[in-house]
Amino acid sequence: MQGTDRQGEREHDLVVFGATGFVGRLLAAELAEQAPAHLRIALAGRDEARLQDVRASLPGAARQWPVVVADSRDQAALDRLARSTRVVVTTVGPYARHGFGLAGACAEAGTHYADLTGEVLYVRRLVDELQQTAERTGARLVTACGFDSVPSDLGVLVLHQRARADGAGDLCDTTLLVRRLRGGISGGTVDSMRLMVAEAASDGAARKVVLDPYALSPDRAAEPHLGRQRDVGGVMRDAQTGQWTAPFVMASFNTRIVRRSNALTGHAYGRRFRYRELMACGRGRAGQLRAAAVSAGVGALVVGMANPLTRPLLGLVLPSPGEGPSEEVRRRGCFRMELRTTTASGRRYLAVVAAQADPGYAATAVMLAESALCLVEDEPRLPARAGVLTPATAFGDVLVGRLRKRDFTLTVEEEPAERHTPAARHSA
Repeated sequence: MQGTDRQGEREHDLVVFGATGFVGRLLAAELAEQAPAHLRIALAGRDEARLQDVRASLPGAARQWPVVVADSRDQAALDRLARSTRVVVTTVGPYARHGFGLAGACAEAGTHYADLTGEVLYVRRLVDELQQTAERTGARLVTACGFDSVPSDLGVLVLHQRARADGAGDLCDTTLLVRRLRGGISGGTVDSMRLMVAEAASDGAARKVVLDPYALSPDRAAEPHLGRQRDVGGVMRDAQTGQWTAPFVMASFNTRIVRRSNALTGHAYGRRFRYRELMACGRGRAGQLRAAAVSAGVGALVVGMANPLTRPLLGLVLPSPGEGPSEEVRRRGCFRMELRTTTASGRRYLAVVAAQADPGYAATAVMLAESALCLVEDEPRLPARAGVLTPATAFGDVLVGRLRKRDFTLTVEEEPAERHTPAARHSA
């Protein structure tokens, strides 16, 4: 890789782009607490006065961090920013609208890049237009470094590593169940969803990409033919757990990231690897009713965002960009995801990914901060890859270890065969 040669001695080690936004402020505070003192960190955004306000709110030496004024619409400023630092971490979304100029500048400058996107069309554009440049310069462009899609991507990674270590064979049918999810939603997340759904609704080519389970594959023609793999379906009962389940709103992005990780590693998880994500809603009649309500809510949200007549009405009730949950909501938040797989040899494993923190904000700030620190502190230990990467393929065990040290749960155990009694799947 040529990245370290291209970077040379730069003014900054790490720049936080979008430091005045809701997540940007959380990220800056996280880095102020966790980053080693020797790192040269700067805060960037389009408003100098607001950047200075953010800096003044930080503890200790972070109050001396430099500020850099740059607007996502000013390509010359983005080019200068990318050339000034080894790593850029950006929270400025929707990325389809605000992200590509910075990602392109980083690819050309050999500067590592991390973001929080949950937008399939944006990542597809990065792959199509920046992969070769980033490979040439050694830049790692790492997408989806927050709740989208670190728990999913690392959860499957640790399942694969355990099965391989046990000689259990490739992963086959793998399901992520969201067992607990408590926290808030920000206007930025809503705006990203609204933009992507609207584009898919109005553009047949975009809709085809969004609906393709292998939309982010580096070589679509090389993917295995495993039948239909739907992300949004009706209510059903999971055979292994007895839980009634509903669609998980982030599945249509997370599943693509996980499948890209498999493809980028030469299908190391297996060529019969099938992956899905569902929301667990409980057992019995109460669980079935809860699953029906969640499924209806997800469907109504997607339809409402796709329809130009109802889209403005949703804007009246959903949070606006720049808004986010209160400190109390973030403090009380949590998530728990359980990933079950059956291997080619018939052995079964359970991975748990969990944290006692609001998933979209408190936990995401930790995941993004640790991803950025992987790029700036741990580069010699990272997989020797460049280009448009996923968290699993860019960071591997390094990020797993960092998150465990931050009190995230990332565990794997083999499940005894007697736990798995046949149970019918039903739809409603």
